[in-house]
Amino acid sequence: MMGGRIVVGVDGSAPATAAVEWAAADARRRGLALRLVHVCEQWASAVGSTEYCSGVLEAAAERARSLAPDADVSTGMLSGGVIDALVGESALAESMVLGSRGLGGFAGMVLGSVSMAVAGHAACPVVVVRGTAVVQHGQVVVGYDGSEHSQAAMRYAVEQARARDAQLHVVYAWQLPVFSPYAAGYGPLLEDAYQQEVKMAADRVVPWREKNPDVRIVDDQVCEHPVSALMKAALTADLVVIGSRGLGGFASAVLGSVSHGVLHHVACPVAVVRPRKERPGQERHGHERPMQERAAAQERPGKERT
Repeated sequence: MMGGRIVVGVDGSAPATAAVEWAAADARRRGLALRLVHVCEQWASAVGSTEYCSGVLEAAAERARSLAPDADVSTGMLSGGVIDALVGESALAESMVLGSRGLGGFAGMVLGSVSMAVAGHAACPVVVVRGTAVVQHGQVVVGYDGSEHSQAAMRYAVEQARARDAQLHVVYAWQLPVFSPYAAGYGPLLEDAYQQEVKMAADRVVPWREKNPDVRIVDDQVCEHPVSALMKAALTADLVVIGSRGLGGFASAVLGSVSHGVLHHVACPVAVVRPRKERPGQERHGHERPMQERAAAQERPGKERT
């Protein structure tokens, strides 16, 4: 996708600086503009002390321009609540990039309340960055279960892999339902169900490979918890991409348990993607999922998927 802009939330913290650096590299690779925004706290506006806010923006812009000299870099001073202001900016953004924690967070927290809330409510993909990457692996990882959210994640992941000339690693994780240890007769049935899941998951990747022959796409189907599977794949990834909810999520949840877990446990940048037409809390209807998969989900309750 050429054109559009990446919005970066900055506050002077180290994670925010890492977010600026990540976004500048992304803008350079994909030919996008950069908009750096800072929400000036109410106390600063009340006492007329906005010099700090201006300084934060100026420092971030200087860093961005040094890393992406050809990018169109602009800044914006926002007012009001931090979360509401950033979510509002997301409406016209190609993507939004945030540090994992801001200056207002507790030092021991892995993920701050602002980045978590914005990831759950933004209209565009949200990339959460912890720190500057030391090693580049040349691989993008995406969790893909065929749901509408994961299809949006797949589109973003393909674009990222293409821009980076990186391999795209598609991960599908499936947990077997828990049965009584005395129900030995279920063994063959569970094995058949697993093999069907593996085949369906592999088949879902084929059209993406056919439509994007310039992107190296590999896929894995594993029988384990989705968060655990994505954590392992993330060890050799430059970016992990997930949908905000998967097939196993509750319709009213803005972030599913898998996306929540990945955001908290994966160290590399994580992109959370939701379909553009959906707003948080919007209920999904049955026709949005293939009939065969809806039937399969009803026949195999109790599992959690990426």
